[in-house]
Amino acid sequence: MIKKIASYIAIFGSLSLLAILLFDVVVMPGYVRMNEGRYMVNVTGKTLQHAIKVLESEGYNGLVSDTLYSATYEAGTIVDQYPLPNTRVKEGRTVRLKIAHLERMVSIPDLIGRSIRSAELMLGQSGLEIDTVYKEFNSDVPSGNVTWQYPKGGDMLNKGMGLHLTVSLGVPPNFYQVPNLFGLSKKKAVNDLRKAGFSVGKLFYRQNEDLIPYTVLDQSIPAETVLEEPSTIDLTVSVLDMQDIFNQMIDK
Repeated sequence: MIKKIASYIAIFGSLSLLAILLFDVVVMPGYVRMNEGRYMVNVTGKTLQHAIKVLESEGYNGLVSDTLYSATYEAGTIVDQYPLPNTRVKEGRTVRLKIAHLERMVSIPDLIGRSIRSAELMLGQSGLEIDTVYKEFNSDVPSGNVTWQYPKGGDMLNKGMGLHLTVSLGVPPNFYQVPNLFGLSKKKAVNDLRKAGFSVGKLFYRQNEDLIPYTVLDQSIPAETVLEEPSTIDLTVSVLDMQDIFNQMIDK
């Protein structure tokens, strides 16, 4: 009797083991479709049209799901895909593609007169950034504010590019600003120069019958120029007749 029971147990154990093996090897793979599908092809670097054709020929569907604005990749090419290449994927699966586009052009904000912090924030909102910052003394613009930018406001620039800025250091510790002498009489021009710390250099004459004699027509250093040290400035003044000047020189 005991032998029969042991025989039954052995047979039952063998059948159970066989059932488990059949379930593991035949039933489960069929249930999860383990061996179906194929390895995903690599379509990165290909044009969108070509990539779609390749995917369809392999039994997949291609879908553009993302865009990368960059100058690194050729516009219209695939830069990434999901599922990734060489992974096993079921037939009919949708493959999501990231496609490259040319960098977008954005309008450059006008930063002149703004603080460097404000300029940085405005550029960030536009997708731009600061490339280089130069500094200079400027008696007309408060310290820390932008006095010059390149490219200028209103121009178009690729998103992600940088601007060159010049920022004011304020009024120089010791400075001399050249006054505007154009249109003044010679006498007043000389007085204004001396008040500003400059001296009169050479006098040049130009005949002009439309202006009052000895009206300043030009100056050797442009008005509003800021200098660290005083300098000599030459003046060009009007006269009615150049012969009068020649006569004065002869008389001397």
